[in-house]
Amino acid sequence: MIKLKIKSGDIVRVIAGDHKGSEGKVLRVYREKNKAIVEGVNMVSKHTKPSAKNPQGGIVKKEASIQISNISLIDPKTKETTRVGIRVEGDKKVRFSKKSNQVL
Repeated sequence: MIKLKIKSGDIVRVIAGDHKGSEGKVLRVYREKNKAIVEGVNMVSKHTKPSAKNPQGGIVKKEASIQISNISLIDPKTKETTRVGIRVEGDKKVRFSKKSNQVL
């Protein structure tokens, strides 16, 4: 399994695919599938039956997962997409932005 540099709570931009240019917060990361769910991106319609939770039933909009390779982290300092590196500071590994060299 590869080391993913995108984590839940990161602000990312979609760099490829139908939703190119969209931005959002990472809600969940699936390491085994190399996918992530980004808030407000890749919305799909799901038809649901009436249930106790949703007595009306109908069509529900929800986010679908998107490949990790299609998203890029936004640098908090420059507000542009950046690559992420990992370095050791003291006895801890930290993520840093390759553009601004700032710890994330």
